[in-house]
Amino acid sequence: MKTRNQILTALMMGCAALAITPASAKNTIRWASQGDALTSDPHAANESPTHSASRKVYDVLYYNNKNMKLTPWLATGFKLKDSTTWEFSLRKGVKFHDGTPFTAEDVKFSIERAQSPTSDLKGDISSIKEVKIIGPHTVQIITKEPNPILTNQLTNVFIMSKAWSEKNKVTKPQDRAGKEETYAVRHAMGTGPFKLKLREPDIKTVLVKNTEWWGLKDYPHEVDEIIYTPIANPATRVAALLSGELDFILDPPLQDLNRIKNTPGLQLKQTAQVRTIFLGMNQGRPELLASNVKGKNPLADQRVRQAMYQAINIDAIKKKVMRGYSVPAGIITPPAVHGYTEELNKRRPYDLAASKKLLAAAGYPDGFSIQLDCPNNRYINDEGICQAVVGMLGKIGIKVSLSAIPKTIHFPKIKNRETDFYMLGWGVSTLDSHYVFNYLVKSADKGWNGTGFKDDAINDLIGKIEKEVDFPKRDAMIAMVWKKMKNNVNYLPLHHQVIVWAMNDKIDVPIVADDGVRFIYTKFKK
Repeated sequence: MKTRNQILTALMMGCAALAITPASAKNTIRWASQGDALTSDPHAANESPTHSASRKVYDVLYYNNKNMKLTPWLATGFKLKDSTTWEFSLRKGVKFHDGTPFTAEDVKFSIERAQSPTSDLKGDISSIKEVKIIGPHTVQIITKEPNPILTNQLTNVFIMSKAWSEKNKVTKPQDRAGKEETYAVRHAMGTGPFKLKLREPDIKTVLVKNTEWWGLKDYPHEVDEIIYTPIANPATRVAALLSGELDFILDPPLQDLNRIKNTPGLQLKQTAQVRTIFLGMNQGRPELLASNVKGKNPLADQRVRQAMYQAINIDAIKKKVMRGYSVPAGIITPPAVHGYTEELNKRRPYDLAASKKLLAAAGYPDGFSIQLDCPNNRYINDEGICQAVVGMLGKIGIKVSLSAIPKTIHFPKIKNRETDFYMLGWGVSTLDSHYVFNYLVKSADKGWNGTGFKDDAINDLIGKIEKEVDFPKRDAMIAMVWKKMKNNVNYLPLHHQVIVWAMNDKIDVPIVADDGVRFIYTKFKK
């Protein structure tokens, strides 16, 4: 129970952190979450909050609407000229925020930019061989092989202005691994529903309505201005909402949900998210970076990985850490994704005796030491989950030191292979298992698969899944990969997230399963 002084202190912190002045626009939304987008460059980071930010300023050829239904967007449709040639008709009369017209040149440029070595989206569109301009508003995308999910894969390929990119020397995506700073990191030029007015990373972002947006006829949103402020401290976020400094928070602390729900003028919305939280283990390294075991890697032994799996009491995490707002996971993808089945999602039983027996059989009867790297500002109660795992693994003799750090530091550790044991959450924008396999199973340098797992037969199967148009055959291959991953214990699945949004009752912002805010559907209540 918070004391009166604690609440007042939190309110004061909120005011200081936000420094929000009364809005001059008629319909302004002031909102916050725990962590900012990683960059404004739309092709530099494959991360959901970054995609959500880009989606407000940039448009895509195909869009996942508020119901996660695939919808023609800058493309009005397509026809297959043959099994590998997709001809897209582009929307006419669309303009970038600087008034220049949108054409096929911009589509070709943006797709090729997204395929660049520094792009974090290149894995999504690795099947694309060539983009041909047929006319000002017609392009052909030629794939290397037939690809039944190409339109799904285009939902995060944001379309940039070729002329603007050339003018500002940003024809290639920002190299985040190399800590590059470019003009596109803080500036943007899209055709989307909002224009970027101010970008101060980790401080404040201001967007204003694009009154010339092509979609206003079909999506007549009422938002004139958006002021976003990242606020890491959960008590401060809630205090700002309660005081009226904020209209909406994306990630209210679970322990405060009842309080928010029972506060006049506030409301909650909840849905199952298309995201799974799990732990990765680097089984490919000859020796762990931080461990008392030298000359070998305990994680390379499947029995050790299984012992760690069965030592995690996921029901306790659900009850005590997540307060019921989670669904235990047996695989690292949620129910909405093609390829998921309830049978695959069954977890191995929580069994400390079995875990200890497995460790002893692997040659570690007394356990070993290891470091767990965890973000502290990305997922719901991420640090709390990691703290619980530390205690649970301690019961079987595995001594875990926890390093909880901001996501801007945490994510590069995974991609640069600088972590032995780490937390990651994965959303699936294409709603297809191939997206998970391509990033988290397929071996690749500097990719998101930090497990060190490499299996040429599995890599080959993942390639076949992308191009297989016989869906029963394709589904059988997807099931084969999932079973291999489950048996091998590549990851320690934890749970599928359940998300809750909090907002004042004067606005209606539909909650979306990918946790991306679609302000184009917002209504203000009179």
